[in-house]
Amino acid sequence: MWLMRQCLKSFPSRSIWMHCRPMQRKDPLKKCKHHDVRDTIFSLSSGRGKCGVAVIRTSGSASKEALHILTKWQTLPPPRQVKLASILCPKSGELLDRGLVMWFSGPRSFTGEDCCEYHVHGGPAVVGGILQALGCLQMLRPAEPGEFTKRAFQNGKLDLTEVEGLGDLIHAETEAQRRQALRQMSGELGHLYHRWSHQLLRALAHIEAFIDFSEDDNVEEGVLIAVDEEVERLQKELEEHLGDNRRGERLRDGVQVVLAGATNAGKSSLLNVISQKPTAIVSSIPGTTRDVVEATLNIGGYPIILSDTAGLRDSEDPIEREGVRRAKARVEEADILIAVIDLSCNLLSQESLLAHLQNLFSSMQGHTPRSVIVVLNKIDLLSPEGFINMQKLCQEPELPPTCLLSCHTGEGVSDFLRILRHNLEAICGDPLQGAPTITQTRHRLHLTACLNALGHYNVYRQQDLVLAAEELRIAQRQLGSITGRVGAEDILDIIFSDFCIGK
Repeated sequence: MWLMRQCLKSFPSRSIWMHCRPMQRKDPLKKCKHHDVRDTIFSLSSGRGKCGVAVIRTSGSASKEALHILTKWQTLPPPRQVKLASILCPKSGELLDRGLVMWFSGPRSFTGEDCCEYHVHGGPAVVGGILQALGCLQMLRPAEPGEFTKRAFQNGKLDLTEVEGLGDLIHAETEAQRRQALRQMSGELGHLYHRWSHQLLRALAHIEAFIDFSEDDNVEEGVLIAVDEEVERLQKELEEHLGDNRRGERLRDGVQVVLAGATNAGKSSLLNVISQKPTAIVSSIPGTTRDVVEATLNIGGYPIILSDTAGLRDSEDPIEREGVRRAKARVEEADILIAVIDLSCNLLSQESLLAHLQNLFSSMQGHTPRSVIVVLNKIDLLSPEGFINMQKLCQEPELPPTCLLSCHTGEGVSDFLRILRHNLEAICGDPLQGAPTITQTRHRLHLTACLNALGHYNVYRQQDLVLAAEELRIAQRQLGSITGRVGAEDILDIIFSDFCIGK
């Protein structure tokens, strides 16, 4: 009895009551202050604004209970089948909308969890009412940007390359971008990196087995030779993969196309003609363009960033000098350089045209563009005889691809666009053909580090097998960081924060 009294004295009476009172059922409409990472989440997954149909998604273990509350259904509908439902307000029981409901039981869902989709009318009032109804349920909370996709990754439904492919697909604006994103989302790039990672893992296991058991004669002498051959094959594949001239990255981010030339050559006029709107100011006064003017365009399914630059000439005007400096800097970044030349300068011979191009390139501080298209502008000012002579000149093999056009009349613009598309195809390639290409800068960085580690393996191979094995481990870790299998914690937030709310 004395011991019991001493124990009771150590607890305040209110604490005893709190610990001993029976458990009460929580009100589903009462909000919690703290959320677990596996809380059930909800969000609008379709585009915002007025539309015919809006899709609202939930994911998590409480999706089932939320569906029962909003529809008053006693049993769940069959998975992945559409069913018409009356969606009710949990507080008042008021009808919010009549829409279609699809139930997905985990793990056979996008996130790998229990999911539900409400396909409702896309009016702002309807969407807002249903989101508010879900928000007043205790077991649900609004999703963070990219959280649905993040859960799909965490549950093993997608690796990081597939996640990035999904993000690229959402943001794709051209046909070629869509094809490349779909291919990456299908897992081709991830499968390639997984295969390389498995090869490195096998090589690492063999070399570590040789280190641990070679003295007991339990490992054949040819093991190290097989590892060396495997590393050499992988090095060649990595070098070929990295030597793709950044085709996938250019296709994803847009090909840099720069208009350059002397003042009043017609660069701004050509920009307006291609973009089909007055993007740049056009004037007969030389030096009108002082800064870089950009337009993002779709040329034959390929994305380009078309830049109009200041005319290249010497000037005493400090503002124009700064414009020329920026023009030269942009030319150095160009994937395709379009040299615009004014035909009123009487360039009627191959020698004079080549000399003009040489002067143009020399003003660019010796930079050699990756691809050059020569545009001879203002053909409307030529005589019939002069036009025929220039047509013959365009066929000269010593010249880069050359076309005649008039920004004033529009003549020759279709031929120019055909040449531009041909150059874009050569730079970006067909995203559906050949091996999958690198699409992200971070992929290239990890692959380069992997290749460097394999080079270090060759250095340490004859010196210290333990250090050589460590380089193989580093190389495999770099590949794992691309797919998210190893060391991806520091990049997850960056990747998923780029997704929109509801995805």
